[in-house]
Amino acid sequence: MNNKNPLFEHQLLQTRRQFFGNVGLRMGGIAMASMMGPGLAAQAMGSEDPERVHPPLPGLPHFPAKAKSVIYLHMNGGPSQLDTWDYKPDLVKQFEKELPKDFLGDRITTMTSGQAKFPVAPSKYEFKQHGECGRWVSSLLPHTAKIVDDIAVIKTVHTNAINHDPACTFVMTGSEVAGKPSMGSWVSYGLGAETNNLPAFVSLVPNFPAGSNAQALYSRMWGPGFLPGKHSGVVLRAGAEPVLYLDNPPGVDRSDRRAMLDALGKLNAKGFSKFGDPDIQTRIAQYEMAYRMQTSVPELTDLSQETQATKELYGANVDKPGSFTQSALLARRLVERGVRMVQIMHRGWDSHGNLPVELGNQCMDTDQACAALITDLKQRGMLKDTLVIWGGEFGRTVYSQGALTRERYGRDHHPRNFCMWMAGGGIKGGVELGETDEYSYNPISDPVHINEINATVLHCLGIDHERFTLRYQGLDQRLTGVEPMKVIKQILA
Repeated sequence: MNNKNPLFEHQLLQTRRQFFGNVGLRMGGIAMASMMGPGLAAQAMGSEDPERVHPPLPGLPHFPAKAKSVIYLHMNGGPSQLDTWDYKPDLVKQFEKELPKDFLGDRITTMTSGQAKFPVAPSKYEFKQHGECGRWVSSLLPHTAKIVDDIAVIKTVHTNAINHDPACTFVMTGSEVAGKPSMGSWVSYGLGAETNNLPAFVSLVPNFPAGSNAQALYSRMWGPGFLPGKHSGVVLRAGAEPVLYLDNPPGVDRSDRRAMLDALGKLNAKGFSKFGDPDIQTRIAQYEMAYRMQTSVPELTDLSQETQATKELYGANVDKPGSFTQSALLARRLVERGVRMVQIMHRGWDSHGNLPVELGNQCMDTDQACAALITDLKQRGMLKDTLVIWGGEFGRTVYSQGALTRERYGRDHHPRNFCMWMAGGGIKGGVELGETDEYSYNPISDPVHINEINATVLHCLGIDHERFTLRYQGLDQRLTGVEPMKVIKQILA
């Protein structure tokens, strides 16, 4: 889509500004004017709509989109597919038997590679069929079970990575190699957003249950990589200060801040005129967005206008700052206000030891709010153009890690197959894709690579993932990597 090489953008911009300077038009004047009004700022960025702060790239979307926005519910740590969505009733008869070596293969993490035995650990949870589609769902997910006719469950997602950090990097950027743009940054870069007062891409990192085995989250999960910095996700934090340093310091009022930004804009405009550095444009845009957010963020996080019925739908923790429950409601409020992509990064799903307790706590913390989000969007007529995704970075093994009893077991990392679900804009509800073997250890039909999930997300947003590229380090980079990937047509509405 855009073949400019960021490595040479500095030189290209500088040369162009020098040229315009010689003929009497200083582009620094445009940069300065961008501080004076959003219309001129958008014109300077090449937008066809002079009022849009977050304009799309010319030519995007490639075709009519089914989804306008994305909410990504990332369950960081790897939820067990065997205990949630992949029902294997025959495993009960194989309790504690050794997993056959031909299933075990050679991809075992160091955490279990030293085990003398790999005993089969059936799920302790009861599964029942729900909805008109008859979807089998674990008793861990009683609320999500009520919305199965609105979601598409994919049981055979697989990834290249076997450890958390590279696997999460893969999910969010399409590559295990750090330094690539996150999905939200790609979407922000390509499509912009319909809001002028909030970022195009927002990330929420809620609290998680005590005692969980939580992995670190790195800023690359919402970072822009080699894209301009203005496409980075803005993290909303729990507490009285959702965005650090957004409020004016004591003794500084809004008119003082405006005057300071105008003066700073003139200085930045001079720097841009002299050096042609594209990061200066990003700095101007981000300062201006921070000024707008001083008003929009307090309004966003004020839930007093939500009805009691809506709050009860999401659950008891809805008024608790930093809870997953409140984050889910904020996600709806963000897309309602024109934010293009929201991701919720919920940690603590890494269950190596006492899985029934740990996974039970995680599901209790998230199940009602996930189902409420779908129901709330649907009631407001927003689900048809909001794409919601639920999933982790990989699944869990059928064999137990450590000691095994019928009530207590652990599971190691398992990248060969895991479950995700999608709902909303462009997705067909009530369908299930893929099947795994009797041990939920390998796909036996319709395997889905994680980058095919990403290709499908872009498709729902009206983007052809193969054409959405940016030249960097001699390669036409894209969210879906360089290997051939297909859109998952079986789950499209």
